[in-house]
Amino acid sequence: MKAGSRWCSTVDTTEVVVVKSPAEPVTLECGGAPMVPQGEAPSGGNGTVDPAHAGGTLLGKRYVDDGDLGLEVLCTKAGPGSLSVGGRPLVQKEAKPLPSSD
Repeated sequence: MKAGSRWCSTVDTTEVVVVKSPAEPVTLECGGAPMVPQGEAPSGGNGTVDPAHAGGTLLGKRYVDDGDLGLEVLCTKAGPGSLSVGGRPLVQKEAKPLPSSD
């Protein structure tokens, strides 16, 4: 997985672009199923989002790993499944506050 690569969910409509790639190999998941590189046929998934991973993914939002992996993805197509890596949920990245203009 490298920066700029595009990934698609195998269980819903979610699509993401990798902004920052992790230093080690990881399994990016959506809705509880592994995601696949865009253009590849889905290699798994049961076609439904796991209810435990149904938090949703929002268009245009960045999602990051809480740990030390350094993974960051940008959602380019929203869906009902939530993103995770190795079973650990990705969190929505917060915007940096702007400096005051005083």
